[in-house]
Amino acid sequence: MVPWLEPGAPFPDTRDALTDPDGLLAAGADLSPSTLVRAYSSGIFPWYDADYQPILWWSPAPRCVFYPEQIHISRSLRRHLGKTDFTITLDQAFSSIMALCAAPRRDGGGTWISSEMISAYIRLHQMGYAHSLEVWQDGEIAGGIYGIKLGRIFFGESMVSPRLNGSKIALAALKQLAGTLDIALIDAQVENPHLSSMGAAMIDRETFRQHLADWIPATPEPVNWPAGQWDWATLPGNKKPT
Repeated sequence: MVPWLEPGAPFPDTRDALTDPDGLLAAGADLSPSTLVRAYSSGIFPWYDADYQPILWWSPAPRCVFYPEQIHISRSLRRHLGKTDFTITLDQAFSSIMALCAAPRRDGGGTWISSEMISAYIRLHQMGYAHSLEVWQDGEIAGGIYGIKLGRIFFGESMVSPRLNGSKIALAALKQLAGTLDIALIDAQVENPHLSSMGAAMIDRETFRQHLADWIPATPEPVNWPAGQWDWATLPGNKKPT
C-alpha cells in the first residue's frame, strides 16, 4: 500500500517508493503548481490513467537521465541533420507539443496525458516553469519535447515525432542548447531502447538525489527561455554536419 495524500500534504521520502511496481510512491494530492514544483524538486512525477486511477506519484530507481554532453548523435542522424531543412524554436508552441504528445500513437503510447494534466502543465508554462522545444519543417511541427525546468535540471516529460527523426532532432537540439539554457541534467525518468540509443545513463537513487540537491535551489525560480529560431548549423556551439 502507498500513502494517500491530501492536497498540500508533504510527499514521502523517495527512498520509501515501492520496487513493484518500481517507483510508486503515493496517491492523491493535486496537480496545482505548488504541488508539481515540490514534486519535481524531489524527483517525483505524476503518471496515471485519469479514466480509472487517482493521481499516482512515482520516483523509480535506477533513474534514466541524460548528461547533455553525452547525448549521442548517430552518423545517420547527422546525415539527416545535414540534408533536412528544419527550424528549432523554444516555447513557441507549448500547448501544441503537449497535444501532440497526448494524441494516441501507433505504439499505443501518449494517451496517459489527460486534459487535467494538459491544463496543469500549461499553467506551469505560463508561470515560467514548463517549457517546450519545437522542430519545424515546412511550417509544421516535425518534432518536439516538453518538460519542467527547475534550477539546472530539465525534467523531460514527453517527446513527439510527427515526422522522421523529429524527436531525435529535438533531443539533439536540446543538447546543443544546454549551455545557453543552463541545463546540467535532463531527467528522462524511465529507460527505453530509444533513449538508450541516444546515450541515456541509468543512475542509482542516491546519485540522483545528490544531483537534485546540487542543481535545484530551495526555492526554484521560473525562467524565460530565449526567443528566436535556429537551424542546425546556427545552434549555439554547433558546427554544420558534413
